[in-house]
Amino acid sequence: DGAALRWCITGALCASFLGLGMSIAVLGPTFPNLAANVRKNVSDIYYIFVGRSLGCLGGSMVGGVLLDCMNAPTLLLALSMLGTTAGLYAIPWCKESLLLTILMSVIGGSMGILDTGGNVLALNTWGSEAGPHLQALHFSFAAGAFLAPILAKMALGGSESEELAGAEKTNQSVLKSVPTASAASTTPAPKDHHDEDFLWSYIIIGTYILFTAIIFFVLYSKSSSAGDKSKASVQKGRLAKYHWPLVGLLFVFFLFYVGAEVTYGSYVFTYAMVFAEMTESEAAALNSVFWGTFAVCRGAAIFGAAFLSPATMIVMSLLSSAASSSALAFFAHYRASLWVGTAVYGASMATIFPSGISWIEQYTVVEGKSAALFVVGAALGEMCIPAVVGYLQGRFNHVPVVMYTAFATSVMTVLLFPVMYKLANAPQENDTKEVSDSETRKALLSNSRLTEDEEDEEDVREWNDADFEVIEMNDKLKNSLTDTSCRMPGDSPAEVSLQPHLDNVLGNPPVVAGGSPGRQNGNVD
Repeated sequence: DGAALRWCITGALCASFLGLGMSIAVLGPTFPNLAANVRKNVSDIYYIFVGRSLGCLGGSMVGGVLLDCMNAPTLLLALSMLGTTAGLYAIPWCKESLLLTILMSVIGGSMGILDTGGNVLALNTWGSEAGPHLQALHFSFAAGAFLAPILAKMALGGSESEELAGAEKTNQSVLKSVPTASAASTTPAPKDHHDEDFLWSYIIIGTYILFTAIIFFVLYSKSSSAGDKSKASVQKGRLAKYHWPLVGLLFVFFLFYVGAEVTYGSYVFTYAMVFAEMTESEAAALNSVFWGTFAVCRGAAIFGAAFLSPATMIVMSLLSSAASSSALAFFAHYRASLWVGTAVYGASMATIFPSGISWIEQYTVVEGKSAALFVVGAALGEMCIPAVVGYLQGRFNHVPVVMYTAFATSVMTVLLFPVMYKLANAPQENDTKEVSDSETRKALLSNSRLTEDEEDEEDVREWNDADFEVIEMNDKLKNSLTDTSCRMPGDSPAEVSLQPHLDNVLGNPPVVAGGSPGRQNGNVD
């Protein structure tokens, strides 16, 4: 029953992350409809992305604190998904831009709680076996981001040109990206988008997330929760010697990694059009290659994590990222290098985040606050690095800033991981004390054994000396008695009187009536 319940928790988490991906990615193709709803141009409501990102940051931090305070992670996740459902139901009828931003912040906060709590619950449920399950969670997120635009277009039924524009915006929001500089972002909202057909996509996604929230309520109602049992065992684990420095370095590591991932996915279309002089269809295909290899490798990592350790997967990903980013930064003017480098770069980005969480769990306890810092680092990276790249690209039009950024972030992650590995494997103080105590005990035991051996040798020497003295005395007595008997002829009284004494000395005492063996032994001694 416990194993079945743990698998049910994994299934519910995958379903929730599928809904998380859909609720994030649906904003791209429906963005013009939302702008028309609030009677604004698309370029005038960019701040809803900022509101959602800030909500995600706040939700991650609040969720980390609540996870440490509450012993019911399934209940917290169910409540967060209820908040997401309420926001998705309200968005299509929102007519004010300020209210729309508030709703986006609420949804972002719920998503931050779900992102933090989902990773922690998977670790608490499976412990050291959580690697494949974490990979499955993040693959479900990528699958949801892929399905959302299809669902939105089925509800909208837009034209081919609208699909291309929506696909470009979806690439910017697949992983909670902030808006980037593109021609589509300055386009006014079309008038024919005032119809409310797009609301069905939000209602369908909201209903799906509501269904997953009900599943988590059912799991919470079970008194013997596998997650709660395993959490108690995890809390008993020891923290690493450099726990918080290790968490801080992984925070920076995720900031660079996720920032590079979102930046490349957001700007590769523009790079292909401006620097590589590709057509619009070729640039869209290049963008699809990046996200396609990203999603495929996340799915393959579910099975790879069952055979490879998290450290091995991270090293493979970092080496692939360094090689592909080097090719993109210095040889992107070759078409083959651009296509192959983009494919390898997308594949190398797929497994780092879930593998990083699985890796640190092997060395220290990952609590709610720690997981919240990881999510916050990822969110800051996807907010700040794309914005900085967009600013620099506007200032230096003839420099491929996005490619140099990919190379620089790869170098940072390659340098950070060995430092984290060194800190994670630093010996504990308790371990050092135990080693010294054991060595002291061994030394004392060896000294005591040597002392006992020396004492035994001394006793043996003393007994040997005593034996030789007794033998010499016996020989002397025999000689003296023999000489005396030779000088006294016949059976004289002296010989008769001396015979018992000789017998006593030679160890042949007479039997004493009523004498015990103890007394006989005493006479012999």
